Amino acid sequence: MTESNASIWQTKPWWCQPWSIVLTGAGVVVASWFVLHRWWISLPVAVGVGLWWFVFLLLVPAAYQQSLQQESAASPEQG
Repeated sequence: MTESNASIWQTKPWWCQPWSIVLTGAGVVVASWFVLHRWWISLPVAVGVGLWWFVFLLLVPAAYQQSLQQESAASPEQG
């Protein structure tokens, strides 16, 4: 597998895939609204889920790609 098509998602189980992260987060926000009917509770829950999505769907994959690129750049020098 080359670095251009390497994906962090290939190393993760089904429950840690983007679709499951999005569905779980959306479900938590919707459930908080349907159960409590309080925007002042559901809004912070939604912000927390948004931060969770930002970290695990954007930052972590970008850091993984960057580490792969650094590894591949360092490998020819070692060999």
